[in-house]
Amino acid sequence: MSYSVGQVSGFAGITVRTLHHYDKAGLLSPSDRSPAGYRLYSDADLSRLQQILFYRELGFPLDEIATILEDPQANALDHLRARHRLLNDQISKLQRLVEVAEQAMEVQQTGVELSPEERFEVFGEVTFDLTYATQAHLKWQHRESYQRSMARAAGHSKEDWAKIMAEAADWRLRLTAAFDAGEPADGERAMDLAEEHRQHIARWFTPCPTDVHGRIADGFVTDPRAFALAVPPTEQRPGLAPYLRTAVHANAVRRSPADDA
Repeated sequence: MSYSVGQVSGFAGITVRTLHHYDKAGLLSPSDRSPAGYRLYSDADLSRLQQILFYRELGFPLDEIATILEDPQANALDHLRARHRLLNDQISKLQRLVEVAEQAMEVQQTGVELSPEERFEVFGEVTFDLTYATQAHLKWQHRESYQRSMARAAGHSKEDWAKIMAEAADWRLRLTAAFDAGEPADGERAMDLAEEHRQHIARWFTPCPTDVHGRIADGFVTDPRAFALAVPPTEQRPGLAPYLRTAVHANAVRRSPADDA
């Protein structure tokens, strides 16, 4: 028995466009044509489609499905075991995100009190990774310095944040210019920029001695989310995070403990 594209679309709960895509990709081509030239699918075609949809539901890409269906030597069980492991990993990750979201609902009480429109207007591309912010909260919430920093951040007005972001944008522009110009990371220009960054943190958030600033800069290299808080991804260059870290540590060496503030 033969079935039209429209009938198969109705049976399978997928669009005609999807069937055409499968045909074009060589994954499922109808076995016959009507006298008028329309595609007609056989019972064997429907059986193959059922297999395709099964693997698609499990998240297999089309090229891998084609390998499983077309290669007599392909071991479908091995593919399924690999997919099973991946799905379990994804479940674990989603569960962690659920926990993070639950904690984040509490964190919002100590965050910056701006409306979504104001956040977009003020922060623009520089956004805060919710997972990263929440993990930081869970890790440091009992530290007095963290609590003080969050309290100061929560107390800033929209105008304050506009000044903070403008100051940071100007600093980023000069940082990337120094990097692009090949200025040495331990040179005066780079160290001055590192010191500006340290003073920016101290002025708007929390006291930032050079050892603390060094740990912050180390985080820029080990965690891209941390560096994105300082330099948005579209402004980053390969090697910029290590460059800034080197400048921060060089600046710490340059400064004497008596000047550390």
